[in-house]
Amino acid sequence: MLDVDKIRKDFPMIENNPDLVYLDSAATSLKPQCVIDAVVDFYARHTSNVHRGDYRVAEINDKLYDGTRNLVAELIHCDKDEVVYTHNVSHSLNQIAFGLKPMLKKGDTVLITYAEHASNVLPWFALQKEIGINIEYIETDNEANITIDTFKKAMHEGVKVVSVAEVTNVLGSIQPVKEMCEIAHSYGAYMIVDGAQSVPHMKVDVKDLDVDFLGFSAHKMCGPSGVGILYGKKKLLDAMEPVFYGGDMNARFNKDGEMLLKDTPVKFEAGTPNIEGVIGTGAAIQYLLSIGLDNIHEYEKELRAYAIDKLSQLDNIEIINPDNLYGPIDFNAKGVFAQDAAGFLASKNIAVRSGNHCAKILHNIIHTDQSIRASLYFYNTKEEIDRFVEACKEITLENCVGIFF
Repeated sequence: MLDVDKIRKDFPMIENNPDLVYLDSAATSLKPQCVIDAVVDFYARHTSNVHRGDYRVAEINDKLYDGTRNLVAELIHCDKDEVVYTHNVSHSLNQIAFGLKPMLKKGDTVLITYAEHASNVLPWFALQKEIGINIEYIETDNEANITIDTFKKAMHEGVKVVSVAEVTNVLGSIQPVKEMCEIAHSYGAYMIVDGAQSVPHMKVDVKDLDVDFLGFSAHKMCGPSGVGILYGKKKLLDAMEPVFYGGDMNARFNKDGEMLLKDTPVKFEAGTPNIEGVIGTGAAIQYLLSIGLDNIHEYEKELRAYAIDKLSQLDNIEIINPDNLYGPIDFNAKGVFAQDAAGFLASKNIAVRSGNHCAKILHNIIHTDQSIRASLYFYNTKEEIDRFVEACKEITLENCVGIFF
């Protein structure tokens, strides 16, 4: 069991904003003091670049920076040479898509769903326009869940890539990734997974799942902004060209245009990286591992079930994903525009997100362009849920009129 009261003391944002109910962790998570300390310590005690200096503080940063790669490998159960630092999961997914471009040709099919984040849609749209790939959509239920039967129906010999979120960012659908990988590989297709909403909340073992690529972001898992992770099977990364070129990722080049890139993963990491962010990411991973991903997963499921039970008793609230057991709670207030309802909750010091949540084709499943998303993390409490539900009771058109004036 989690000692949530003790955990909450680790987060200055909670300590400094005792009246705030923060239910927007799917957008970005709060940061524990150990992560803040790791970032501040870099600036205050050992600022330098990495992989470029022969002096003591540079050696400290090389060790911390490269050490985070080992921690990522421990977190997702891979080899450290399969861990690429990026700027966010959008960067990771773009590198994967455009890195695979030489391996795709006109008429090849990429399978996605209507529930994907823009980062897992727009790169494929760009390749559709550039080289003529086909994009097809896997059928889901009304809460964006893929079944093995529907996935088998979607697969065919022309499919070269399957790219889905393991946990969708709006509805919290948990897809059967391991079984999907087996089926995709039987057709010779690559399996790409957006882990932005899964890695922070549950154990993810890329070797057991047998995914070819995985992307996720540090800022959604108690780490700093500006750091993403791209996992790829080593042989695939070795065969893939980087999207960005610059310093550190090359071994040499000359005036005739010849260049020799460094080995994977460094060949994907052009230029000065977000050093303090990577070091802070290492601190975040250590923090999560100390709590236990299984403990986090079970607690969040329990907290979500509690919230769904309370919200389902309200006549003015329509829950869009009541049956999903995990992830964000997506809902609307009857007769009230989503942003107005979220503004009313904000007036009660409750932070949620409204809009389309970067999933602009999800309306093909849920039949609305706008909704409110309340997303939980292990630092939230039942008392906060009670405050949230009490505020939701008061969401009416009349109460929301003039909330922004």
